[in-house]
Amino acid sequence: MDILLFGIQGSGKGTQGKLLAEKYGLTVFEMGGELRKMIQSGTSLGNQIKTIVESGQLVSAEVIMEVVESFLSHHPVDRPILFDGIPRTFDQARSLETLLRRHGRSYHGILIHISQDEAIQRLTKRRICSACKAVYPADYPKDVCETCGAALVTRADDNTASIQKRLENYNKETIPLVEHYRSQGLLTEINGAQPIPAVTQELFHKTESLFFF
Repeated sequence: MDILLFGIQGSGKGTQGKLLAEKYGLTVFEMGGELRKMIQSGTSLGNQIKTIVESGQLVSAEVIMEVVESFLSHHPVDRPILFDGIPRTFDQARSLETLLRRHGRSYHGILIHISQDEAIQRLTKRRICSACKAVYPADYPKDVCETCGAALVTRADDNTASIQKRLENYNKETIPLVEHYRSQGLLTEINGAQPIPAVTQELFHKTESLFFF
């Protein structure tokens, strides 16, 4: 069972997705990371993406799906995938679902839910590692990254105006998609406003049946 992971920025979906992947042996597909891998691959598709990115343009939906298709073609059918950051729109969802069915894969959505007020509070107070880009919540007590030791900084776009714009885009593009999966009975919802261990516990409890049936 492949997982389509949803959550507003600040919901902790990256952290929870990683824990879920570790528990059930999922391969994480994160679009930004896959695009970087493609660029480094030196393939014709990778060179095409490199040209697009270097020119300052956005990677088209068609190219994104080519990246997904390439990934699926080289991935074992019996190993589940966690998709983080895709789909974000209805068009992406339709294309992704078509590809998954073509490769004989089933899927289910998971939503890590927090309110917009909570998201703004978290995002304006979080910090990131200046080197490895790991994200740390407001209550992290140190000023250096526990992984690489580099200094923690506040992202330039983690200000109220920028955050509200990102939340508006999420409401416009992704919330209707979440409703789409909810209406089909293909969505598991997790309360992301709880302390991290409690969120993880609820996530594991509610998703166990997806992997053991």
